[in-house]
Amino acid sequence: MTAPVHYSIRPCSPQSHCFEITLKVAKPAKKGQVFTLPAWIPGSYLIREFSRHIVSIQASSAGKEVGLCKLDKHTWQAEPVAGSLTLVYQVYAYDLSVRGAYLDEERGFFNASSVFLAVEGYESVACTVEIRAPKGKAFADWKVASSLPALETDRNGFGVYRAGDYDELLDHPVELGAFQSVSFKACGVPHQFVVSGRFRGDLKRLARDTKKICEHQIKLFGTPAPFDRYVFMLYVGKDIYGGLEHRASTALVANRDDLPQAADEAISDGYLKLLGLISHEYFHSWNVKRIKPAAFSPYDLSREGYTRLLWAFEGITSYYDDLTLLRCGLIDSKRYLGLLAQTISGVERGAGRLKQTLEESSFDAWTKYYRQDENSPNSIVSYYTKGSLAALALDLTIRQQTDGRQSLDDVMRALWQKWQADGQGLAEDEWEQIAQKVTGLDLQAFFDSALRSTADLPLANLLATQGLDMCWDYADHAGDAGGVGPVAADRRPRASLGVKTAADPLGLRLVNVLDGSAAQQAGLAGGDILIALDGLKVADLDKMLARYGVGETVTLHLFRRDELLVRDVSLQAVPRTCCRLQLLGEEAGWLRG
Repeated sequence: MTAPVHYSIRPCSPQSHCFEITLKVAKPAKKGQVFTLPAWIPGSYLIREFSRHIVSIQASSAGKEVGLCKLDKHTWQAEPVAGSLTLVYQVYAYDLSVRGAYLDEERGFFNASSVFLAVEGYESVACTVEIRAPKGKAFADWKVASSLPALETDRNGFGVYRAGDYDELLDHPVELGAFQSVSFKACGVPHQFVVSGRFRGDLKRLARDTKKICEHQIKLFGTPAPFDRYVFMLYVGKDIYGGLEHRASTALVANRDDLPQAADEAISDGYLKLLGLISHEYFHSWNVKRIKPAAFSPYDLSREGYTRLLWAFEGITSYYDDLTLLRCGLIDSKRYLGLLAQTISGVERGAGRLKQTLEESSFDAWTKYYRQDENSPNSIVSYYTKGSLAALALDLTIRQQTDGRQSLDDVMRALWQKWQADGQGLAEDEWEQIAQKVTGLDLQAFFDSALRSTADLPLANLLATQGLDMCWDYADHAGDAGGVGPVAADRRPRASLGVKTAADPLGLRLVNVLDGSAAQQAGLAGGDILIALDGLKVADLDKMLARYGVGETVTLHLFRRDELLVRDVSLQAVPRTCCRLQLLGEEAGWLRG
């Protein structure tokens, strides 16, 4: 062992989903070495208590057992020893998300924050990691994919890697398995796209389209890219979606059907969603992995890190993810405006936008956004979606007030240049100061309204400066989330209960009951199981309500826990919250970049 801290990890029991980690410390603390595991992972703002997955842990020195005392939920201290110290522990890994660790006979995946204990006092010291292959012929085709710098590895990638410090170790997730991969270069930088799971798809098309995204974003901030190589790790399955950014890679999960099909040049809605996810996580390479709040510089992974700036790091990234698809030529302006209209509609439909500001949403991510319940649409607003609309409003405001000479792009480049110059996180008011300094505009009133009040953003007026008409319409059907086109003059509102539902063996479960809705006024609540409407079993609620008019009364039978309830409900008109965007003239310069 050449490094002061050395980790070794192997899939010791794929059948029982366990990794075994061996941690060796050459010179442990004289008073007894302390070890700790993160409670959360950067990019996902919820205390996750990763230590709960440690199944067993033992310490030894010179072949003799060493006592371990657990100090708190994620901290251990070993008894003092004269020589080196070795920990051996097992971690249960069956989290299919991008935030933890996973292992079965088909694949393995881990974030270091889930499996590698930090050695107190050595967090800023370089360490080595040996990734070992699982035993058995069934795993002969397994390989390793990671952006972690390799020191000595075999042709499948198993072997020794190096991290400059513990923070770097945490920022390079690892994929294991018989995955498929495709490579390309973006602005001269090697990129690898790894796909695991069962699927049929055109990976060459995926690489070609991803390359366009990467090159556009690298050029937006300016070459060279902030990494020497980059790895996309995508697991495909059923009914899954999500991503988590890292400094030179990203972990993604998506539906297998969202992959592009061979000989099909069209971009399906599912593939568009996947491309948007790829664009979002890649943009984070600059915005949050490097440009970041001071509250994350450095990260304290033992407790919550509060900031009011998540709107800028997640919301602005959400603005640029779809905009990138337009600017790099993957979609046209009509498709982009359709996505924008859906975002505007989604924010409008939540009463939480009238109760929580964007700064509050950012600050309360730990307790509200990541811990949503049946009342969340009525009480919170998303710093992703409303944050993206605030970014749009800011971009259009800058363009309007500078006669198109400047835009949000200039602010992002200035933030990047600042980070390159000093590597420091942003103070809570620094983002706004830089935006005003770069543009030369007094944007205080804009920020006070957009970030610190619950006032609706002036999108209609701002979009009008770009030749776009924005109108509100009744939803044509339950799945109508807005889009491009004029408002139908003769469209009448449908009758509505004002609920969001999910399938249940007994009928329909009320996931959310919206503020002011007919259902809320009748006393319905989230979690109730709707079983009958006017004596008929509920199957397709939207179809059943289509036979009723606004103001009519229906009788509902439902279960609340084990109690049968009967409620008479006076149906209301579905609210006019469906955004329609229409380009009235020549395509705006904002849409062209």
